[in-house]
Amino acid sequence: MTTSDILNHGASPEHIERLKENMERVDQLSQKLVQVMANKKGHNPGLDGPNQELFARAATSYWSEILQNPAKLMEKQVEFWGKSVLNFAEAQQVLAAQGEDVESKEKSGDRRFANPMWDSNPYFHFVKQQYLTNAEVIRSAVEQVTDLDPIDRHRLSYFSDQIINMMAPNNFLPTNPDALEKALETEGQSLVDGLQNLVNDLEANNGELVVRLADESAFEIGRNIATSPGEVVFRNRMMEMIQYHPTTETVHETPIVLFPPWINKFYILDLKAQNSLIKWVTEQGYTLFVVSWINANSDYADVGMEDYIEEGFLTAINKAKEICKVKQVNAIGYCIAGTTLSLTLALMKKRGDKSVKSATLFTALTDFSDQGDFTPFLQNDFVDAIVEEIGEDGILPSYIMARTFSYLRANDLVYGPAIRSYMLGETPPAFDLLYWNGDGANLPGKMAREYLRGLCQANQFAEGGFELFGETLKLKDVDIPLMAITCETDHIAPWDNCYKGVQQMGSRSKTFIVSESGHIAGIVNPPSRNKYGHYTNDDLKLSAEDWKKTATFNEGSWWPRWESWLKKRSGKQVPAREPGDSNNPVLEAAPGSYVRIRSTD
Repeated sequence: MTTSDILNHGASPEHIERLKENMERVDQLSQKLVQVMANKKGHNPGLDGPNQELFARAATSYWSEILQNPAKLMEKQVEFWGKSVLNFAEAQQVLAAQGEDVESKEKSGDRRFANPMWDSNPYFHFVKQQYLTNAEVIRSAVEQVTDLDPIDRHRLSYFSDQIINMMAPNNFLPTNPDALEKALETEGQSLVDGLQNLVNDLEANNGELVVRLADESAFEIGRNIATSPGEVVFRNRMMEMIQYHPTTETVHETPIVLFPPWINKFYILDLKAQNSLIKWVTEQGYTLFVVSWINANSDYADVGMEDYIEEGFLTAINKAKEICKVKQVNAIGYCIAGTTLSLTLALMKKRGDKSVKSATLFTALTDFSDQGDFTPFLQNDFVDAIVEEIGEDGILPSYIMARTFSYLRANDLVYGPAIRSYMLGETPPAFDLLYWNGDGANLPGKMAREYLRGLCQANQFAEGGFELFGETLKLKDVDIPLMAITCETDHIAPWDNCYKGVQQMGSRSKTFIVSESGHIAGIVNPPSRNKYGHYTNDDLKLSAEDWKKTATFNEGSWWPRWESWLKKRSGKQVPAREPGDSNNPVLEAAPGSYVRIRSTD
């Protein structure tokens, strides 16, 4: 029975009875929900919002302006009243039209309001228009707060937008026509399924609400994702090292060692054959090693940046040299691993170690003077809360980082998926990228503190030097040939901020590329898709703005351009190497064991 049938002819007794039965099931699930929440460990409340002093300062500034110009307050108040009355009048117009299409003053294309009932139904029409009016008033008030420093203004704007997004009417069942329609059409089954999804998500994360983005039953690591053939040839407490099988008869003499971020799993670069960078690299005739980091637990509380460098980066580089019987490797670092690779290269410079012939950085920040979209989270109140959250367990749980990243795109990665899962009762999509996105990793407490305090907040690598291993490491110490790949719409590592760091590096040979798209899609951009282009410009003395203005746009993926650059630094052709050697025997098949460890294990 469709919603229109119910509205036109009324619900049958059988329909009402089934609806009552499902509402009883909802009640039972609600009791289970209460039990799950009762066992919730909880987290530091400082992670949920800024110090209240921010809002107090904003309110003080706002009212100070109003007291100096009270007519301004009356003007804004009258304007708000007028818009509210107009919204009500429009709703009356919709009612009088008896369902005919009424031209809405808001045709923004906002996907949240795609249902025709937002315009054709007087109740939903008024709710939507009043919400949009309220949102406009809040944003206007924030813009009028002038007596705040730039960081506080940025934070106030961000958290105000979070409140506006959270209060959208489609986030609540009584004001979501899609959810109400489906509840009627399914006789309440959608609400039963949705509540079960909510309970499942809470149980999976010890009472913390982390919206499941993908159908986890659709994927299995090693079966339909992370399937490139390879072998684990080394393992220590920090990492497994995978050497991939060659796909060509000969390979370049100099191997590649790829370091992915340890905030997420390495298989973002090997989701499937069609977009696997790992597969593509082996097809170009390279010996490829990839590090798979351990998913930290409380045993790793005292693991810091030095441990990642010593037992991860330096060990992997030396193992690759040993297995391939060469003196140098080419290294790649992605995101935080690119930042740490840069630190490692600065350390190797101090030690006179020339084991790395060239470096490639994927979306790697090294100068944190502009914190971009992360500004709201990198102030003392939030970082203090993170440090307290690390607490006795000694780790930063993965869901905290995942939640931070998700709220940068809250409507797409939080509220939208929550509505589909909890209100509409839908199973999350079988989408490999979203599955990977939900397969995060915990961070060792010491490492998280060093990274947040020393690099993100104090910007020591770019300003004064970052102390590791008794050395003061500086950006200018990175002096080997390098290529930096950044992404045009990256909100995690903005390209222009990455550019500032590369400019300060001491390398005489530096290549900088800006790929179209964001942090993931700009990197996982195979040539076969011919989807995103990239920008190039040899003049790295320009400001970021001028570099982009005068850059050349190139159609297609940056992968072939990078490979052409890398080939010149990879030596002669030698017979293809099978994984491992007598001193480093194969331990197990790729993708190994560490990648299968879940954050909640």
